[in-house]
Amino acid sequence: MTFSKEEFSRYSRHFILPEIQLEGQKKLKNAKVLVVGTGGLGSPVLLYLSAAGVGTIGLVDFDVVDESNLQRQVLFGTKNLGKSKVKSAKERLEALNPYINFICHEEALTSENALQIIKNYDLVIDGTDNFATRYLVNDACVLLGKPNVYGSIFRFEGQASIFNFEDGPCYRCLYPEPPPAGLVPSCSEGGVLGVLPGIIGCIQATEAIKIITEIGEPLKGRFLLYDALSMEFTEMRIRKNENCVICGKNPTVTKLIDYQEFCGVLPKERASENPNEISVQKLKAQLESPDEPKLLDVRESYELEIAKIEGAVHIPQNEIEERIGELNPNENLVVFCRSGVRSAKVCKILEEKNFKFVKSLRGGILAWAKEIDSSIPIY
Repeated sequence: MTFSKEEFSRYSRHFILPEIQLEGQKKLKNAKVLVVGTGGLGSPVLLYLSAAGVGTIGLVDFDVVDESNLQRQVLFGTKNLGKSKVKSAKERLEALNPYINFICHEEALTSENALQIIKNYDLVIDGTDNFATRYLVNDACVLLGKPNVYGSIFRFEGQASIFNFEDGPCYRCLYPEPPPAGLVPSCSEGGVLGVLPGIIGCIQATEAIKIITEIGEPLKGRFLLYDALSMEFTEMRIRKNENCVICGKNPTVTKLIDYQEFCGVLPKERASENPNEISVQKLKAQLESPDEPKLLDVRESYELEIAKIEGAVHIPQNEIEERIGELNPNENLVVFCRSGVRSAKVCKILEEKNFKFVKSLRGGILAWAKEIDSSIPIY
């Protein structure tokens, strides 16, 4: 493994580190790292691993760049809007370091393709934002014996660890079961501080470099928690669960499963079958009929300043139970929030209180803005 004159200059600050030197940089150049997700976490991970000289980097993503991404996904700019994330990322990263081999996997990671993709890499960095893919990445890494550098973000808090490394715990050792579907809001529903993924992503990149160069003390068996508001790092110790269903002594999960079903996520092709939801098109038609339903907006007050549907009654989600007397249990009620997560929870509460005609607006006010009323801002 040789370096060009330009590479010696580029990586000179690594060469003079006693812990890395020439041998460490060779390990980086020989390494193959797969980054699942090129968004908030993937952006800093990819930028710093490319700058560090990791020789082969795989990128997995099937999405396109949206304007709401630009607040935190620093790989992309305005010129990339509507374009493939993977292709846009590759273009940006090649401009940063032309000596890296970038492999694009422009597809969703699934139970059908995960093992085939991951087997060609030394380690995986999980930059995903949903539980189904996290469990998929974890299980595939365990089955293939690959380290899983984990990170997650929400609002002002972040987490990081290394799973399945040197007989350490896996993600299932910490979280044997996913939370009930819809219980934990996504960043698109709950929000995220723009700089937060930069901090957690840099930690993931650091841990990957440490694993590759075999230096320092990686986060194996340690779970790092970060609170941006208090600027505090907290560390928990986690142990391998000998009864873990996939990495324990007698595993019962020996192949990849249906992770959407495991996490209680309704497949997209079946979303329209959910009897507890109503589409924006059907709602529009009902609003134009004599028996128009009553609209209940369960978002926070500050969200009304951004976007609203005229005529809707506003009761924030966390006030529903104490203000339930303001609603008629026999009335036809359509509940909506930003994207449909909070409204689904409120519908369950109302149904338990014997409300007979309650539905959640599928896709929330975002779907209404995209498909019915383009004058409503999308946030």
